[in-house]
Amino acid sequence: MGKRVCTIFLMITLVGILTGCGNDTEGGSKKTLEVALWDENISGAVDASIEEFNKEHPDVEVNVTYTPYANYFTKLRTSIGGGSGPDVFWMNGPNFSEYASYGLIKDLEPFIEEDSDFSKDAYFDSMIDLYSHEDHLYAAPYFSDIVGLFYNKRLFDEAGLEYPDETWTWEDIEEKGDILADQEEGVYGYTAYVVSNQAGYYNLIPQAGGYMIDEDKTHSGFNSPEAQEALTFTQDLIDKGISPSVQTQIENHPRDMFMSGMIAMHPEISVNAEMFYSELGDELGVAPLPAGKEEGSIAHGIGWAMNGDTEQEELAWDLIKHLTGEKGNQFIAESGFSIPAQESMSDLWVDSMPELDLQVFIDAQEVSFPYPVSQNTIQWQDIEQAEIQGAFLGYKSMKEALDNVAREMDIILESEQINE
Repeated sequence: MGKRVCTIFLMITLVGILTGCGNDTEGGSKKTLEVALWDENISGAVDASIEEFNKEHPDVEVNVTYTPYANYFTKLRTSIGGGSGPDVFWMNGPNFSEYASYGLIKDLEPFIEEDSDFSKDAYFDSMIDLYSHEDHLYAAPYFSDIVGLFYNKRLFDEAGLEYPDETWTWEDIEEKGDILADQEEGVYGYTAYVVSNQAGYYNLIPQAGGYMIDEDKTHSGFNSPEAQEALTFTQDLIDKGISPSVQTQIENHPRDMFMSGMIAMHPEISVNAEMFYSELGDELGVAPLPAGKEEGSIAHGIGWAMNGDTEQEELAWDLIKHLTGEKGNQFIAESGFSIPAQESMSDLWVDSMPELDLQVFIDAQEVSFPYPVSQNTIQWQDIEQAEIQGAFLGYKSMKEALDNVAREMDIILESEQINE
């Protein structure tokens, strides 16, 4: 048992926060599967897939638990570490490698090899890459999320500006953002995101020609000139009043400010399209992220993983197939929640909200950057976010912060190589 696994189990002080792995009840006449995720907005699609599953398995009870994201992985680690936990559950990029590396989730490759109904070729490459460990798939792709530029048409119309399009660059953000900002009215031109790395500087650093982590996952790129350029651009937008300050972003989430008409342009993941449209209606528009030296945006998404200790692995696999198969993807697409992981179902999602140009997000897959991950992503992300936010709050220079991130991150990455 590795040091990291020991650490996980030593951290366990409570057992059973999430219901234990599926089991037989009523003398073996009824089987149960426990399912865990964090976003109830997708409950309709999840329930529809479970209904399809129950048509084939009427004797199986599927219990679904929704836990707010802030507590989700803490509870998941506790329950799995205690030998229980859900049979099937959501996994994200930052936590994936840790769970896969230490056997907390099952390798799905043996199931795939024996099952002609499941083909990895059906899914976006970015999703297969994200949830593969040593070339084996450990979480079945469910939906993709990628970053685009949402904007408020009313604010653009009032300023007499043309809407953003694929020709826009960083210079347009600064130029038009300055025109759109109105301090007297409390309106900002753009969200220079600091409280969200995925929607913020994780896009700007590769657009500047840099990277957060190299392809070999051995070195950080946070101390590069490109990272400095991206974060300096962010700081300039804040200093000029084009973007809310970091303190304001902490106190009032930019997502809420955008929906309240206080921000004209807001980079955000595709999952928020439905929520934004329900709030802003015809005032909402969407465009590709403005380009730096390079165009593109960060690609991420959610996968369904199987508990490494589940006692119902064949049933759990069949449920995962129903959730992530053609019908499951159809349910996601038609709900408007986000881009289904199966590439062939993209058009259904685009058609779910014809008032918006959702094709922007599909096209962005072609020029996307991979979400940065390693075995211990959460460890260095905590350092990264604390250092960078500290710089924006004035506690240190940006160069010092980025140098600190790179140094600490390289130590973590080196330890990962030693422990392999």
